[in-house]
Amino acid sequence: MREVYQEQLGELAEELASMSTKVGTAMELATKALLEADLELAEQVIEEDAQIDEARARAEEHAFGLLALQAPVAGDLRTVISTIHTAEDLERMGDLALHVAKTARRRHPNAVLPADVQPYFAEMGRVAVKLAGRAGSVIQTQDVEAARGLEEDDDEMDDLHRHLFTVMMSPDWSHGVAAAVDVTLLGRFYERFADHAVSVARRVVFIVTGKMPNS
Repeated sequence: MREVYQEQLGELAEELASMSTKVGTAMELATKALLEADLELAEQVIEEDAQIDEARARAEEHAFGLLALQAPVAGDLRTVISTIHTAEDLERMGDLALHVAKTARRRHPNAVLPADVQPYFAEMGRVAVKLAGRAGSVIQTQDVEAARGLEEDDDEMDDLHRHLFTVMMSPDWSHGVAAAVDVTLLGRFYERFADHAVSVARRVVFIVTGKMPNS
């Protein structure tokens, strides 16, 4: 019975890692759609968001099934409850990629981003995809040190976000209020995506050590 239970926990981890891959791909495509004003890619991200929602529902159903049938305690209970929260974080990451794609679609055929901020978003997209990939890896390996390492990537995202505001607040900003609003919202989407990836990593640390890292 115990062996079967451990197998089921392993399946849960695989489901979450797969979700992490999906949200990373969604943000990668959404960023490309944003930078290239690619309506087809934006529509693809919007359409495929339902798969991420379904994946969360499956993971939660699986987790609740374990709670009901196996009555886990101590470390196993910690794992199952953390799985539910992790699935929520990953779904929110997918929603943030969706928001980026919807912004690209809303402004099409016009470009959303002025040329002078495009490199920032290209880099923020790269960091976001890296974070999603590393989150998926630590879910599978439960490597505490690797999980803690995601904080450094999040710092990189925060730095990019701060520099973005420096550009917008500069007297040289000539793109108007509408562009500034779009850039502000989009920057926030990427920052929050990174924050949720770090939250996933912190839950892995909690599963392994029983202690939630300090924010």
